[in-house]
Amino acid sequence: MRLPTRKSETLAQTKKVHDDFLTPAKIQRMREEIVDLEQRQRPVAAEELRRCAAMGDLSENAAYSYAKFELRRINNRITSLEQRLATAIPIDQSESIDGRVRIGSRVTVESPIGRTSVLEVVGSQEANPLRGRISYLSPIGKSLIGHGAGDQVTFESPAGTISYVIVAVE
Repeated sequence: MRLPTRKSETLAQTKKVHDDFLTPAKIQRMREEIVDLEQRQRPVAAEELRRCAAMGDLSENAAYSYAKFELRRINNRITSLEQRLATAIPIDQSESIDGRVRIGSRVTVESPIGRTSVLEVVGSQEANPLRGRISYLSPIGKSLIGHGAGDQVTFESPAGTISYVIVAVE
């Protein structure tokens, strides 16, 4: 028997891009989280599960169900982090030799109204536009890649066509 799927679910699956670019700082934070989960959180959750199992009837024991859920959540998080680390591609954040924008570059751009912004081009997992970290897969990220200081880049946004001049590439 085939399970029905919604059209939106199918479209979401086809649009997913596996982006494994991570900064060295993010990779280090993920390794530290794995160590914390394995050495601190998992033993506590396992002990709680043992304690709740000793209470008796497991079928009606809400504390046991919750402890089992917590241990499963921790194990799933460890597995997820290990899989992401196994496929991670570290971003080289050294200055670009040829002066062109690439993943890991810090770019200073100026808008037509004279407003200057510093943007860091990162992988989609670390993108945070409010902090100036843009994905190389975003419209502005795609338009910046490969350009150098002095170039004008134009991209389409929901607000319309936007144009920037690249002031500096670090």
